[in-house]
Amino acid sequence: MVPRHRNRSDGHVINAKALSPRRLVPADRLLRLLATSTLINTFGNGLLFTLSALYFTRIVGLSVAQVGLGLTIAGGFGVLAGVPAGQLADRIGPHRLLIVLVLVESVGTITYTVIDSFGSFLVIVGLTTMADRASGAVRNALYAVIIDPASRTPTRAYLRAITNVGIGAGSAAAGIALQADTKAAYITLILVDAATFIGAALPLLKLPTAPAGAQHRREQETPRRNRALTDSPYLVMTGLNAILYLQFGLIEVGLPLWIVGHTHAPRAMVAVTLVVNTILCVVLQVRASRGVTSIPLAARAARRGGLLLAACCLIFAAADGVAAAPAALILLVGIAVQTLAEVLLSAAGWAMSYDLADPAQPGAYQGVFSSSYALAAMAAPFVATSTALRFGFAGWVALGALFIAAGFALTPVTRWASARRTEQTAGQPVS
Repeated sequence: MVPRHRNRSDGHVINAKALSPRRLVPADRLLRLLATSTLINTFGNGLLFTLSALYFTRIVGLSVAQVGLGLTIAGGFGVLAGVPAGQLADRIGPHRLLIVLVLVESVGTITYTVIDSFGSFLVIVGLTTMADRASGAVRNALYAVIIDPASRTPTRAYLRAITNVGIGAGSAAAGIALQADTKAAYITLILVDAATFIGAALPLLKLPTAPAGAQHRREQETPRRNRALTDSPYLVMTGLNAILYLQFGLIEVGLPLWIVGHTHAPRAMVAVTLVVNTILCVVLQVRASRGVTSIPLAARAARRGGLLLAACCLIFAAADGVAAAPAALILLVGIAVQTLAEVLLSAAGWAMSYDLADPAQPGAYQGVFSSSYALAAMAAPFVATSTALRFGFAGWVALGALFIAAGFALTPVTRWASARRTEQTAGQPVS
């Protein structure tokens, strides 16, 4: 029998069949709106992810070092944006705030076309990144209050699959500008990306305006302000997830440089590994989330994910020093193992971020947890270059050990966080 969960936002029923990875647009209205907005938004993200570095270097004229430094600084601003955005979402509601932030992102993307110096690059990219990180935190808060708890993790998994489809399609479309390699082509696609934010905002206008958690929050005792910033176990859990999320930067930054600079594999393997990762995420993410239905199961998924990340590190390291064909095969095996870890750890992170949060402050807690993505994105290039790329096999081993430690540490930390949440719910004093 297919499990059915009641959505408290408007009383309709979410059918688990609607979350099938074989359907891009689900039958369920709420999921259809979320999926449509996500697909449009991530298509634009795929465009910009693919062409932005080349646009800034080849068209604007910045050096690679300037672009790297600017993006790192912008990432730091992004880390600071999530918490206040989440707190504001708790006060005024995440629905309208998310729409405003998405439109701000559209304006920020348009201003990419007027960047003409490192100074303007730093200001515009910094502010746009802040809006992006803020909208991510508010979007997660919106999921917390319009989706029934029993459906959050599978819904996030479904939307993650849609995200990979959108980014893949956007990256393919960006090939038009890369092939033409003219200023007009780059700017045209940047403006298309800006338009996708407006397109993504339209389905959001049709979402429930009375969040599912609003009544629940009114029934709760008024919480302490900024509780998310003083919730020690939640903060530690967020930090450990940030370590595990380094894998995303590792694949986007470390692995391409490793393939080109340390293996005999064809350079095309850089694109092939990313395509394989995207396809496997689309196919596996929903399936992987089905077994993560509680905090203990999320902790177990995190342990497995940490072990799989360590295994893929060793596999990638093994591609060094062998012939082109074997190296390519090794890299394909490594990216498959990494993707298995990715889908498990994503599902585990969603479960932890929602189930261990104070339901009276979903925005504040999602703002804190969103910082784990921002921290990982900011730190990943440095971590990758100072471990695997500098020390080779020993560096890969060190990375693997770090992933295992973080994955296993989440078991006692989630127990601590669960106990604390139980005490707070019961109204008992918390040590």
